[in-house]
Amino acid sequence: MKGIILAGGTGTRLHPITVSVSKQLLPVGDKPMIYYPLSVLMLADIKEILLICTERDLDQFRRLLGDGSQLGVHIDYAVQNRPAGLAEAFVIGADHVGDDDVALVLGDNIFHGYHFYDLLQSNVKDVQGCVLFGYPVEDPERYGVGETDASGRLVSLEEKPARPRSDLAITGLYLYDNEVVDIAKNLRPSARGELEITDVNRNYLARGRARLVDLGRGFAWLDAGTPESLLQAAQYVRTLEERQGVRIACVEEVALRMGFIDADQCHRLGEQMSQSGYGQYVMSVAREMAP
Repeated sequence: MKGIILAGGTGTRLHPITVSVSKQLLPVGDKPMIYYPLSVLMLADIKEILLICTERDLDQFRRLLGDGSQLGVHIDYAVQNRPAGLAEAFVIGADHVGDDDVALVLGDNIFHGYHFYDLLQSNVKDVQGCVLFGYPVEDPERYGVGETDASGRLVSLEEKPARPRSDLAITGLYLYDNEVVDIAKNLRPSARGELEITDVNRNYLARGRARLVDLGRGFAWLDAGTPESLLQAAQYVRTLEERQGVRIACVEEVALRMGFIDADQCHRLGEQMSQSGYGQYVMSVAREMAP
């Protein structure tokens, strides 16, 4: 399976903070926001990743992440000249996807919860159609919403409905089989001129090939795209990390625990940041897991 992180857009909801910098490079806790979606793909055992961003931000992402080899992955980059819908990611990334299945994660989404690794592993192995991840919210009218029947089967999808049929918001993590590339290429743009991800999902749903995984209680899904939600995300991360003594979305630790790099490589990465608490944490994890 290939991975795509969509980190384009101009972050207008965060202006003036994002006038000169991508929102996905803003800090959430002690790490840049982009580490959170990157860690999701790594936990899914995805090593070939395409990061889509604006031309303005391209060099900054490259400076931060390079080609990914230090983490045992390979990161390519592509430019989205203007926001044209989430589904455009599959048009831009068609060559990257090739003949494989693909996972798309939005660059401002944060996922955290018990057994998240197991949940990802069980769903990426055999994607037949599309897999969506739902999260119960108090204000579903702000989101794409999935409705399931008594057996948990996905029966409808609505985009920002005035009268939602359920409280399950569709999160910014999507798994698709290879057919998604052709579906996206043949989509009719919306009135806003965008290729809508909901239209892609409805295509699968109409053919009985879409399913919804309910992330449920005890899980955290945060969309850090507004000043309020960015602050909430930072507070959530800081509270958990201080109480538990672990780092959420520490990509060096994820790479080590996934077997992408060894303890020596991890320790060297920590040494490069040894003056920070983050770097010291990376070195401590490497020492703990050294053979």
